[in-house]
Amino acid sequence: MTLPDSSIDVKALGKVAVLMGGESAEREVSLMSGSGVLQALRASGVDAHAFDPATNALSDLKRDGYARCFIALHGRHGEDGTVQGALELLGIPYTGPGVMASAIAMDKVMTKRVWLAEGLPTPRYVWLAPDCQQPEVVRAVPGELGLPLIVKPPREGSSIGVTKVREPAEMQGAVEMSARYDPDVLCEEFIDGEEVTCPVLGHGAQARALPVIRIVAPDGAYDYQNKYFTDDVKYQCPSGLPEAEEREIQRIVLEAYRTLGCRGWGRADLMIRASDRKPFLLEMNTSPGMTGHSLVPMSARASGISYEELCLRILAAAALDTPARPRAA
Repeated sequence: MTLPDSSIDVKALGKVAVLMGGESAEREVSLMSGSGVLQALRASGVDAHAFDPATNALSDLKRDGYARCFIALHGRHGEDGTVQGALELLGIPYTGPGVMASAIAMDKVMTKRVWLAEGLPTPRYVWLAPDCQQPEVVRAVPGELGLPLIVKPPREGSSIGVTKVREPAEMQGAVEMSARYDPDVLCEEFIDGEEVTCPVLGHGAQARALPVIRIVAPDGAYDYQNKYFTDDVKYQCPSGLPEAEEREIQRIVLEAYRTLGCRGWGRADLMIRASDRKPFLLEMNTSPGMTGHSLVPMSARASGISYEELCLRILAAAALDTPARPRAA
């Protein structure tokens, strides 16, 4: 077992709730992430306990004397600013970004709007609101974005509800599949090339990008099953990319992270276009997976940070958007 970071006073962290499970489509993955985090924190001497918001009221956190929360929830009602807002009201510091950053990053359309406004590279897209999904509208999308293209729910993660459309006849089915998970549908230009991911730790000027991971999936299918339940995907860390290319990806990711107002930790997913090696931002994960297949721990290990130390560092950085003020007498 790796010893915890000696600069962190474990006892001063107090009683810790590891929020896991929840009610989103990513509940199963969240339970795996949370179990790993819980075990790691306890191994480091933290007074950590599992807490599932699907079966326990968040108000119990205050009643039961929790001093801070490690958010290992994924998807809606966990990664989208809702739990963060509740913890702000309760005055309990939590890991990861605050309310606004979490809400924006959870919505891939809003994220793209912010990134594009700041001149950051992200694939072209068409947003189909619930009242804009008629067959004639859907049929027109390939003419704007080209084929193949990607159709996905903008407020889900773990590749849930994602379809790669290769033929115009596949568009309507792909939109209907996505709409099962989100009334809005995001159609995105397909970037032909290599998929990479890059985690970030820290806040503001002190935030640092960890090593880039190159993802090699069978037939390019980096889907929910391959992400979490098979060993068919190959992860390269060190990435093997040219040094200048890796540095440029880290620079873009840090700018994307800071632009959204992220803090604590996060992980950006990108595609590198094969034709010119230009990187394109796909999304920012503000509560990344922490399972045995997860990428943030893999990248951290490559930079000399053990899983236990990583969990401890993230927990120690727990904060509130607005520090609690003393109540008036």
